[in-house]
Amino acid sequence: MKAGFAEVDITPALGTRKIGWLKELVGTSVRDPLFARCAIFEEEGESAALFQLDLLCIRWSQVAELRRRIEKRYGFPGDRIMICATHNHAGPAVATVGDSRRDEAYLAVLMERCLNVFELAWANRQSARLGFGHVTDFKLGHNRRVVMRDGTVRTHGTFSDPNALCLEGPVDPEVAVLAARDASDRWLGMLVFFTCHPTHLGDGEVFSAGFPGECARLLKAMGVPVPLLINGAAGNVHTQDPVRGQGLSLEEAGKRLADDVLAAVGGLSLWERWRVDGASTVVALPYRAVTPDERDGTLSGAQRFVDPAIYDRAMPRLIARIRERKEQPAEIQVLRIGELAIVGIPAEYFVEFGLRIKQEAFPAWVEMAGFTNGMVGYVPTKEAFRRRGYETTLGPPSRLAPEAGDQMADAAIRLIRLLWEKK
Repeated sequence: MKAGFAEVDITPALGTRKIGWLKELVGTSVRDPLFARCAIFEEEGESAALFQLDLLCIRWSQVAELRRRIEKRYGFPGDRIMICATHNHAGPAVATVGDSRRDEAYLAVLMERCLNVFELAWANRQSARLGFGHVTDFKLGHNRRVVMRDGTVRTHGTFSDPNALCLEGPVDPEVAVLAARDASDRWLGMLVFFTCHPTHLGDGEVFSAGFPGECARLLKAMGVPVPLLINGAAGNVHTQDPVRGQGLSLEEAGKRLADDVLAAVGGLSLWERWRVDGASTVVALPYRAVTPDERDGTLSGAQRFVDPAIYDRAMPRLIARIRERKEQPAEIQVLRIGELAIVGIPAEYFVEFGLRIKQEAFPAWVEMAGFTNGMVGYVPTKEAFRRRGYETTLGPPSRLAPEAGDQMADAAIRLIRLLWEKK
C-alpha cells in the first residue's frame, strides 16, 4: 500500500463573492484559511484519490474538467477521483444559488490550486499502513426538523413553541477515521467522516472554513499534517439543537469533532494491505411537478428562508429549467479502500438515506461523502415531502421529485455490491 497526502491554501482574495445564504454577499475579511486537500491511495496497480475542499459545493462541470486535466497530465484514472466539499457556508461563491452569483475569477484560481494539490500528493506517495476506527457522538449534530401538532415541519423549529411535537428523524452519530502512517510510524494524513451542517458565519462578510476547518487546525496542531474532513448525508442535520434551543459555536463544534477523532484513533488498528477499487454510475433524477402553490410558496408547511423575494426572482428560471430538461443527471460514486466503501453523493442528502445505505450494504462498512462530484440540491425523504419544511420548499436549493433520494440510494447499494462481488 502507498499513500500520499497534501494540502494547498485556497483562501479567497478579499472582494470575492460569498455563497451560502442565497443572498448577494462579498467577503471583506478572513477568520481562518480555507484549504484544498488531497489523498491518494495505491495498492497492486489500483489507485483512488479523494479531494476535500473547504467550500459549499463543487459543480459537476468543474469535477469533469479537473478529472480530465489530471488524467491527461498524470495518467491517473479520472473515474477513481472523488471530489468532496465540506458544505462550508462561509466560503466563496463557486456556484450561482439564488441572488449569489458564482465568482468566475475565483473558480479559475481554484482549478489551478486543485491541480497543484494533486501534484503534491502524487509526489508525496510512500509506503503506508492504514487503520480504521470510529466512535459515536450524539451532541455534535441534531436533526433540525421539528414536527408540529398540525403535521407540518418547521426546519430549525424549537420546543419552546407549544405546538412542537417531536423530531422528525434521526442523526448519524458516527465519527470515523481512516488514518495513514509511514514506515516510521509518523502520521501521513487521515480521512475524517462526520455528518453535520457547517453554517457558521454564512450570513456575513467573513471568509472561514467553518467548524471542519477548526477541527483540521486542531488536528494539525496535534501532529496530523493533512486531515481531510468528509461530510456525510447532512441535509437535515445541524449543530443547532431544537431541544435546547441553541447549538454549538464554530469553536465548540470544531473541538468536539477533533476530540472524537482522537478517541477514534485510540482504537485504531493498522494494516499494511488494503484493496483499492472503485465504480460509478450516472442516474437520471426526476424533477418534481410544479403546482401554483409550490411556485408561489403558499403550500401549507412551506418555508422560505432569508428573503422570500429571492425565491420569486429565481422561480421563472427554475421552472423553465424543469420544463426544458425534465431530468437532472447525478453521479453516484463508490471508492473501495479495504472493507470501507466511501459513497459519493452530489446532494444535501437526508440522513435517513445515508443510514439506509450503511445498513443495506452490510458487510461493507460504508462512510458517506455528501456534497460530492456536483450538487443537485436538497434530497429529502418522501415523508419529509408530506410534512414540508424548508428543505422541500421549491426554490434554488430544492427542485427534485420525492423519489430521487431512493433512486440514489439504490444506485449506491448496487455499486457497493458490485465491488464486493468482484474476485
